[in-house]
Amino acid sequence: MPLFSASPIGNNIFRWLAMILGPSDSPYSGGVFFLDVHLPTDYPWKPPKINFTTKIYHPNVNSNGNIGLDNLNHQWSPALTISTILSSIYSLLTDPNLDFTFDPEIVHVYKNERSRYDATAREWTVKYAIGLDNID
Repeated sequence: MPLFSASPIGNNIFRWLAMILGPSDSPYSGGVFFLDVHLPTDYPWKPPKINFTTKIYHPNVNSNGNIGLDNLNHQWSPALTISTILSSIYSLLTDPNLDFTFDPEIVHVYKNERSRYDATAREWTVKYAIGLDNID
């Protein structure tokens, strides 16, 4: 089974649905996380806009599902593919970038109370990403 996938929604080549499986060595294990991918008309010269539609407790994802990932922002390159970006997001789940975060409180918990962070991330995974309730 692939760790992530993406495909256009219907005939709209600019809007895709992506899915990432939670890494087995993380509190996201067993979760299926959905993402909305919007390709700009000048893609690949401009980065896609990618948001989690499944709620996730993570230092690099805000409450609106926006992702703090260098490759989607100031380090964008036209050589990057959707697959490359999804691979980076998958890696971010086990290795957050604590220099590019949205919520200082989550970073504090991650750095200083790792077991609490893992428990909260697991709780959110069970609540929002396991089962059919997370499909929009």
